[in-house]
Amino acid sequence: MSYIPLTEYQNSPHEVKREYDDQIAKHGRITNMKRTLLHCPPAFKAYMEWYTLKDLLVPVIGERGVSLFSYAISNANDCLICSTFFRKILIGFGEDPDNPNLSETEKLLMELGKNIALNPHDIPEQIYDDLKVRFSDSQIVLLFAFAGIMMATNLFNTVAKVPLDEVLYPYKKTEAK
Repeated sequence: MSYIPLTEYQNSPHEVKREYDDQIAKHGRITNMKRTLLHCPPAFKAYMEWYTLKDLLVPVIGERGVSLFSYAISNANDCLICSTFFRKILIGFGEDPDNPNLSETEKLLMELGKNIALNPHDIPEQIYDDLKVRFSDSQIVLLFAFAGIMMATNLFNTVAKVPLDEVLYPYKKTEAK
């Protein structure tokens, strides 16, 4: 059950309608998370910086790398919306999100993401060492900052009890029997 109702376009102030229109123009739809965040436009804008960091990260690790990293964080955080969103993207890449075929760098990204989400105080030194070999200091800062905003997104969706978007229903992880 959603804790906060989704904003409705027809009842929204002009600023919120503008953001709705922009999201639909860019993505073809507006997600439940964004509709919830639009109760407070400055909060919405802060969370939309995820896209700024993603755009900077794609040239470093690729779209697939960003999706794998995001999935690892969201799955470890048990965020239904974000983990399902990235499952959908990975399946769209032809990947099995539960058993992906990974390069060494992608393995590192997934381990980093999982460790950030589960135990950020005790990330293995080997992960830090491997990051230094593969990435510059600037790129590592970008990875950590992106992970932080991904964690914030997971937290918001979970705490606000944002409902899963209907388009994601077919991609929801099924429980093992």
